[in-house]
Amino acid sequence: MKKGSISIIINIVLAAAVIVLYVLHFQGSTVEVAGKKKETRPDSITGDFQIVYVNMDTLLQNYDRFFDLQQELGDKQEKMKAELNTKSRAYEQGVGDFQNKVSKGLVTRSRAQELERELMQEQQSLLQLRETLTSQLAEEEMVMNRQIMYSITDFLKEYSADKDYKYILSNTFGGPLLYTEDALNITRDIIEGLNSEYNASKEEDETE
Repeated sequence: MKKGSISIIINIVLAAAVIVLYVLHFQGSTVEVAGKKKETRPDSITGDFQIVYVNMDTLLQNYDRFFDLQQELGDKQEKMKAELNTKSRAYEQGVGDFQNKVSKGLVTRSRAQELERELMQEQQSLLQLRETLTSQLAEEEMVMNRQIMYSITDFLKEYSADKDYKYILSNTFGGPLLYTEDALNITRDIIEGLNSEYNASKEEDETE
């Protein structure tokens, strides 16, 4: 074989070797970079967090204290409604009786005017009672909501101190907190703790 042919073959082999090394070099760099990207984007969150959140809709639906207070408030509402209905029926009966007597001429004109004034006063008293009961019920509901919120926040103070959380956010459907990782949701844990504490206090009250 001529020296020129051997030189050409050697050059081809060297060129091929350079190409292979070049490809391997950049493949290794790609794998390394991809590996680094994977490390910075884990599939799940692990470790300790200082910011977590509670879904208030789920919490209130499963909080025994909230259920009991709602039931208590509902009972008061039914009693107020029954009282108002009883007085309303008595007023309507009085109006019917008045109209019947006047239409049959069973009362004098002066007596009719007196009965009419009494019915008007009774009507005003009935309207006043309705406003009073409505206001009282609204106040009862406001107090109930405050009791619930204080019981939750007091529990969260101790809970966060134990877990070393710095922030516990409140999340509701349509609220400002649009997205968080599920790993940050501590709602179930809070429900269990609140119900355990509340039911223990109820048992103490029953034994006293």
